[in-house]
Amino acid sequence: MLPTRMRNPAEVLPEAIKPLQALYSVVQKSGVVPLTLGLVHLRASQINGCSFCVDSGVKHAKQAGESDERLHAVAAWRESPYFDDAECAALALAESMTRLADNGDGVPDVVWDEAARHFSEQELGGLVLWIAVSNLYNRINVTTRQPAGKAW
Repeated sequence: MLPTRMRNPAEVLPEAIKPLQALYSVVQKSGVVPLTLGLVHLRASQINGCSFCVDSGVKHAKQAGESDERLHAVAAWRESPYFDDAECAALALAESMTRLADNGDGVPDVVWDEAARHFSEQELGGLVLWIAVSNLYNRINVTTRQPAGKAW
């Protein structure tokens, strides 16, 4: 394990937490099933190699009632029988948003259209914001090498 570079920026600049918590509250009210939000957070965190967020994401998902089978299958969701069509659309959106540079047009229309087929505009707003916030957390934690298991 690499040494932590600094205390978590949220500890160094605690006033930064309030707007993130407010955004989290807004996303929770968007109508997206909380377990789906947990899945997309976990998938973005896996892609970004954020051990802190993978660890905390799994713990929070299990507390919310998520099964071990589904959590173990998130990395290979396309080949897994555990996810419904809406969850697959949300996971595809999470992957596309997290890997923007991998695709010439960012999020492909086919990915967006499938997500829009399963989620209302309000829910899509919640998903987009949550995936973006997940990527923000991932980038903070990976850059500063926050260890898995540490509390924010």
